[in-house]
Amino acid sequence: MSGDVAILAGRTIALVGLMGVGKSSIGRRLAQRLGLPFADGDTEIETAAGMSVSDIFAQLGEAEFRIGEARIMKRLLEGPPIVLATGGGAMLNAETRALMKQRAVSVWMRADLAVIAERVSRRDTRPLLRGKDPLETLRALAEARYPIYAQADVTVDVGSGSHAAAVDLIVENLQPLLGAEAPPGEKQA
Repeated sequence: MSGDVAILAGRTIALVGLMGVGKSSIGRRLAQRLGLPFADGDTEIETAAGMSVSDIFAQLGEAEFRIGEARIMKRLLEGPPIVLATGGGAMLNAETRALMKQRAVSVWMRADLAVIAERVSRRDTRPLLRGKDPLETLRALAEARYPIYAQADVTVDVGSGSHAAAVDLIVENLQPLLGAEAPPGEKQA
């Protein structure tokens, strides 16, 4: 167990932010760096439901998706420490936010909306973007969600840099909160 993990004292690192900001990709690298297991909230929801997030939205609606998401977040946050990539709307649930405050260190990953829009335009797997202008939708989501994301313990501007640079920034920003210096990370491509 690395010094970073010992400092966490059994707390999960919950990555929050808009879709496409890089929570899953960067989260995997952060977990590897910290020697923690990684979980992706959307993947866990898909496994539990036996269908994709897009299919859940299409067949059951967003309200049912959010109910399932809250159950999955509760299970993951009450479990052993992990790096958790939450869905973009997970933190909207008051119970999930309260549980994050108790059991996790939350990190708001923020990036320029134009950068995120370019990323999410590459695939048609995001139900909230279907048939809509990605940048306009992201602006509306940002307006509604940024005040909630701002309740996170740490805010990190990940920009359009490399995943390795984002991991370094997150670890650097966690250090004051965790009260100790983390050992230098391995440089990753």
